[in-house]
Amino acid sequence: MTAPAERRMSRVDTAWLRMDNDVNLMMIVGVWLLTPAITLDALRERISTRLLKYERFHQKAVADAMGAHWVDDDGFDIARHVVLETLPRRRGQGERAALQQRCGELAVTRLDPAHPLWQFHLVEHYEGGCALIARIHHCIGDGIALISVMNSITDGGSDPPQRHDIHDPHEAPDGDWLSDAVLKPLTGLAVKALNLSGSGMARSIDALAHPSHPLQGSLGIARSGLQVASDLAALALMDDDSPTRLKGKPVGRKVVAWGEPLPLDVVKAVGKALNCSINDVLLACVSGAIGGYLRAQGDDTTGQAIRAMVPVNLRPLEQAWQLGNRFGLAPLVLPIGITNPVERVYAVRHRMNQLKGSYQPLLAFGVLAVTGLFVKPVQDAVLGLFSKKTTAVMTNVPGPHEPLKFCGATLRQTMFWVPASGDVGIGVSILSYGGGVQFGLITDQALCPDPQAIIDRFEPEFQQLLLLALMLPWGEEAAA
Repeated sequence: MTAPAERRMSRVDTAWLRMDNDVNLMMIVGVWLLTPAITLDALRERISTRLLKYERFHQKAVADAMGAHWVDDDGFDIARHVVLETLPRRRGQGERAALQQRCGELAVTRLDPAHPLWQFHLVEHYEGGCALIARIHHCIGDGIALISVMNSITDGGSDPPQRHDIHDPHEAPDGDWLSDAVLKPLTGLAVKALNLSGSGMARSIDALAHPSHPLQGSLGIARSGLQVASDLAALALMDDDSPTRLKGKPVGRKVVAWGEPLPLDVVKAVGKALNCSINDVLLACVSGAIGGYLRAQGDDTTGQAIRAMVPVNLRPLEQAWQLGNRFGLAPLVLPIGITNPVERVYAVRHRMNQLKGSYQPLLAFGVLAVTGLFVKPVQDAVLGLFSKKTTAVMTNVPGPHEPLKFCGATLRQTMFWVPASGDVGIGVSILSYGGGVQFGLITDQALCPDPQAIIDRFEPEFQQLLLLALMLPWGEEAAA
């Protein structure tokens, strides 16, 4: 028999693999709503012929003393990964509420580590069509990568490029992109620009980027890892986040919600009128919705702000098919205490501008890489520092501009939810697709039992901005 193909998992992907805990699983959960319905046989055929061309989807993650390997699953069975799903409904419960409930349950159901870490669940009858729930472990890829993969399996999608490299199976993929594309640029002039020359940070980055021997380098990385973390003053010395009801000890029961899409061209028009980006407008709506929810619960948000960790893509989009995790994290402060919508959008714009050109996403990526070499208790302790600094994880992923087809059906709506690490209990997702942009929310039941109450505030917040934008003199810069 031919030995199964294997490739060493990158340091960052290893960190994500081991990040699961009792209250947060590192799964990206997504939903496709399709009209008309498709069959289970058609779905399995499409997954077999398209998705399995990406090697990660027929490989399992096998841990070892140095991290983990991707190894072909010789017991792979498509019937294990593509399954039928039923939606039990309580009396008076609508279809959407039943689907949301099931998504929340699946978000805390572990994937089988003996096989590839993904599963698709087909709900055959949903709102005149069907629904497809996808669960994919974060160690396989980040949001940008998985959107690329999911688009490729739609009708007319293209296969992934063929790899032509001959690699050492014991090396990380692509020579470990971390060293080549992140750590090396941070040496030399970049480190001096950060006023870190001569510090433990500079020495640690250099050791990470240029290990003299694989084993010696790995041991050096492990020894210097805590020094790297302690030297990240911009991240580690942040104050703990505001103590709202959305921050606390999660219990590991998830609730999800989503809303109807907003017209993307209208969002763009509002941004133009306010001299802000689309992201500024959307994040101001997020801040307003969360703040309004807290005030409706009787909380005083005066002067309050919460911090959200926002993923920042660190690779060219044309390389997304390679999968893996290649993003950093930037801390964004959401001004939930500002009730004036225009004042709030300019506060968000100011904070977004402060993040532009920041090295913090690169440094956060480096921390994830280093923790991927630690034993899990040490990794958990390092990542726990981030949990204290943030209330939410928030991501904004661009999807296709035109509606897609899948097995002949129209993909009429799509949404996904990001996982949160440590004790973070809130995940906000923004996804543009088919000319619309929509919000999704996943929360821990102990911290926010009714995320739909926040979701339902997004559109009113946007309508306020739209009304005010229409009253402004277009073509002139609005005063901040």
